[in-house]
Amino acid sequence: MSDKTMSAEDVVGRLESGMTLGIGGWGSRRKPMALIRALLRTEITDLTVVAYGGPDVGLLAAAGRIRALVTAFATLDSVPLEPHYRAARERGAFELTEVDEAMFMWGLHAAANRLPFLPVRAGLGSDVMRVNPGLRTVTSPYPDPESGIREELVAMPALRLDAALVHMNRADRQGNGQYLGPDPYFDDLFCEAADTAYVSCERIVDTAELTKEAAPQTLLLRRSHVTGVVETPNGAHFTSCVPDYGRDEAFQKMYATTPYEEFAERFLGGDEHAYRSAVQAWRKERDQ
Repeated sequence: MSDKTMSAEDVVGRLESGMTLGIGGWGSRRKPMALIRALLRTEITDLTVVAYGGPDVGLLAAAGRIRALVTAFATLDSVPLEPHYRAARERGAFELTEVDEAMFMWGLHAAANRLPFLPVRAGLGSDVMRVNPGLRTVTSPYPDPESGIREELVAMPALRLDAALVHMNRADRQGNGQYLGPDPYFDDLFCEAADTAYVSCERIVDTAELTKEAAPQTLLLRRSHVTGVVETPNGAHFTSCVPDYGRDEAFQKMYATTPYEEFAERFLGGDEHAYRSAVQAWRKERDQ
């Protein structure tokens, strides 16, 4: 079996401007932040980003890298609305398609199964249909067995991705990925919906270790859906990656209240080692 290990720079070197990029995680939880930081060190732009948004969306939006965004929300969890996303949206920096969380999930399911759409009840009777006039409905070909009525459903279009970025607790060199926290989110669907999928992880381990102490269902990602694997300890910082570490709430609060240009100059100017050093220096200053 092939060794799929690579560096974060290798990953972003395979991305191109104009791509549709899916980003796993949820809000400010288990986001592939080291890969996002590597992406920000390139000139890649004009992206269509598909994500349950958090600081990944906030950073890319503030940096002007997003042409269009498909999302159900953009939050830092403990900060309800991602402030840099909000600022970019308020100045009309990108197109926005905002859908219900379940609609988003079914869009990934449709793409993972190479279907053009999947029917879903979510969104009916809400403003989702009003703010997304391009959405269509379909009538079920099967009548309800009791009423005989053919139900009208939303036809959620497939969210096909050129590439996906996700973060796992553990992975092996072949691309099998494992989560150890309380929620898988939808990282497997992001990978299956994408033409190429890149997994960063806290630690690369031998395949046998993935099932040594954890339940088999924690093996979320199959190697057949993964293009590359990057070992990035603390690579989800400042989002959480339970049980390896929780969210860095103090750093996140600083991020949320700091102008993007100032944050980028201090924390995003160098490589990942420089980022970690800058975070440590900030902590020392804070604790003095």
